[in-house]
Amino acid sequence: MAIWQWAMLALAGVWALQSLGVWLQMRHYADVFKGVTEKYQDGFVGAGNFRGRFAKGTIALLVVTPDMVVRRVMTMSGRSVFTKFKRHEQFEGASLDKIRSNPAILGEGEPGVAEAVRKAVEQIDKARREPGRGPGLSGLKTLNA
Repeated sequence: MAIWQWAMLALAGVWALQSLGVWLQMRHYADVFKGVTEKYQDGFVGAGNFRGRFAKGTIALLVVTPDMVVRRVMTMSGRSVFTKFKRHEQFEGASLDKIRSNPAILGEGEPGVAEAVRKAVEQIDKARREPGRGPGLSGLKTLNA
């Protein structure tokens, strides 16, 4: 085989490995999100992300009670598909306003974390403002409805 054929074969192999890694990371995200929504039926869940071109990408999950007390804060930050969620227990039990006023306290100098947390808080605020949408999964439409 010619050198260009070996190069194309190597490129296809690397692409297949990347696709497998992305699939595994998406499955991990879906499992964590499903676990959080099943464990906490009341309240609100917000998910935010930050996509950095050359910086680390970040995903933040925030779970709050109906009276806006933080139940769970998790962030996933990194460049690798092997990155996992990290729980921030020190912020659990705090009010959402504390995190809303300073989302950078979670990131400690990482602007991507602060931006992802800010977007998660915005998503929670938007869900609270929607008419007819209560806490939890009550606002979801089912297939039978």
